[in-house]
Amino acid sequence: MTVDKKFCMSSYLAFRFVVDEEKIFKDGMPHLDHEMIPVEKKRPCKTAQDIDHNIRESLEKIDLKHTGVLLSGGMDSAILASYMPKGTKAYTAKCLGKNAVDETIQARKYCDLYDLEHVVVEVDWEDYDKGMNPLMMFQGFPIISNEPQAYKIAKRAKADGLNCLVHGDTADIEFGGMSKMLSKDWGYEEWIERSIYVHPEKVLKDPADIYQFYENYKKADGMADYMDFICNIYGRATAAALTLACRAEGIGFIDPYEEMHLTEPLDIQRIRNGESKYLIRELFRMRYPSLDVPEKLPMSRPADAWMASWEGPTRDEFIEGCAKDLTGEQKLLVYSLERFLNLLDE
Repeated sequence: MTVDKKFCMSSYLAFRFVVDEEKIFKDGMPHLDHEMIPVEKKRPCKTAQDIDHNIRESLEKIDLKHTGVLLSGGMDSAILASYMPKGTKAYTAKCLGKNAVDETIQARKYCDLYDLEHVVVEVDWEDYDKGMNPLMMFQGFPIISNEPQAYKIAKRAKADGLNCLVHGDTADIEFGGMSKMLSKDWGYEEWIERSIYVHPEKVLKDPADIYQFYENYKKADGMADYMDFICNIYGRATAAALTLACRAEGIGFIDPYEEMHLTEPLDIQRIRNGESKYLIRELFRMRYPSLDVPEKLPMSRPADAWMASWEGPTRDEFIEGCAKDLTGEQKLLVYSLERFLNLLDE
């Protein structure tokens, strides 16, 4: 492995993780990653009934008596919760702060229908502040935005005597939930603008060229291979946020959706007509016939409120005033990077 702080900083800002496994922030501190499941080892499916069957098979291999489920207000986790035994602890994060989205009311409906024990875990900025350092030192790179709330839930689950958590974060990746990213066929340059989190050159004085990695997702006709990018880049960071938080607490994890793959291409036109995750929607109706299908909610954490008073990084690696025009989510990313660099200097 090679220490390349410049590359690691740039990769993290752009993609939320370090895309090159051989490059690390500091000698002796390899960064952990989410291990993707090869397609040939996944369970094939093409119907809602196939997904139903595969979820059952995935859950059969774990000890459900000592397993909880991460439950939001959305349909992905609601479906998984419906397969859990009565009395299972279902954990919902309730982020506190201005404009935070409360998913507990909708999540409670699922628990009531399937006799699950609803456990609400409140998460505020203090929890983020407490969780960041141990997470970053465990995984060898700055946090992914929703990690600290998953970390607090993992700690609670461990205290409750559980050793595994079921989650469904990759349903969006596997079954066409990224409706905005799938809304059109993207040109190469415009896909970079759409998919990148923070342009390194707008934040760092001496950024690395991370755009070379986009070349892997450029088609011969100049268009972007956005489907592969979503699966291989976006999906890795999405899955890692929960799995690394669990690993940091010694808690097992399973995402049944990640263990599946569609044997037929996504029906992009259905998605663009407003029917994202059409197979998941069908399965939700099968499992919750008395409820309307919940539409996708904005992120529950109030990043804008939490980062409102932060004036930006002060370390020499950063451009002065670089955080001025960033969103709350982008500020949280830059803040995490600076905080991690400070830890490395201690």
